[in-house]
Amino acid sequence: MKLFPVYKTLAYVVGTLLLALALGMICKYLFPEGGSVQSFGETLTPIVAVGHGWIYMAYVVAAFFLSQRAGWKLAFLGLMLLAGLVPGLIFWVERRVEAKIRAEVPALVS
Repeated sequence: MKLFPVYKTLAYVVGTLLLALALGMICKYLFPEGGSVQSFGETLTPIVAVGHGWIYMAYVVAAFFLSQRAGWKLAFLGLMLLAGLVPGLIFWVERRVEAKIRAEVPALVS
């Protein structure tokens, strides 16, 4: 099994869950208490937060092994890991990772 497709899938899942978590937090804290939108946020937030946390741990492992195989510096790995904690950033970083890996180590992609 190739590592890059696993990384890419985990990146998209983590990014989607993080955006859903941000949406849930907005609904939970920025809408009037007791309303249906606030209640939706209260229900959604803990479920998505736990899912994001577990899948983020798998993402960290995949990102670490991918960066080791590609021979990247620790700073780039740090950017990859930070991307899983900032809503929306992971989609931009994943494209950078793909471009970098295709240019530097194409054997990891194909």
